[in-house]
Amino acid sequence: MVLSVVKFGEPVLRRRGARIEHITPEVQQLIADMFETMHAARGVGLAAQQVGHALQLTVIDVRGLKDRPSLLWIDGQPADVESFMPLVLINPVVKPVGPPVAGPEGCLSFPEIYSDITRPSEIEVTAQNERGEPFSFRAGGLLARAVQHEVDHLQGILFIDRMDSETRQDLKAEIDELQAETRAKLAGR
Repeated sequence: MVLSVVKFGEPVLRRRGARIEHITPEVQQLIADMFETMHAARGVGLAAQQVGHALQLTVIDVRGLKDRPSLLWIDGQPADVESFMPLVLINPVVKPVGPPVAGPEGCLSFPEIYSDITRPSEIEVTAQNERGEPFSFRAGGLLARAVQHEVDHLQGILFIDRMDSETRQDLKAEIDELQAETRAKLAGR
């Protein structure tokens, strides 16, 4: 089922997600719905907060994006990103291992707002999959950026928090307008 993606101004976007201790049928259904929602919105990642659930859960799928390549290493060996997708990360922990690099980002909770964001170029990730099994990998390129963006969401951090002050000021009118529209909708519920 395609879920509604919450927009900036919804309080759940600022909430730190609760750890998932058990993979219940409800969690499995949420994962399936999040993938359907992310693909319908043409996104590459979606955090539980973005569909109204403050949980440590995100889904990612960077298949088919040739203009922004992804890198992947499993057990220290290069691996095929396409066959590793789609990706479910439950209770993820990210460790930066590469130098900072700027790159373009957008967010489904901020329609039509884009900015270059500086993040580590490579990361090490440990998480659980949709069956609750632990796994780890190293990522670079778009995959590393997508994981960091989504894991930020799980901590209540938004990509606007990572913008430099000049960019944030340049986008202030659009960000404020989006927040005002969202709050007006919430007040009308």
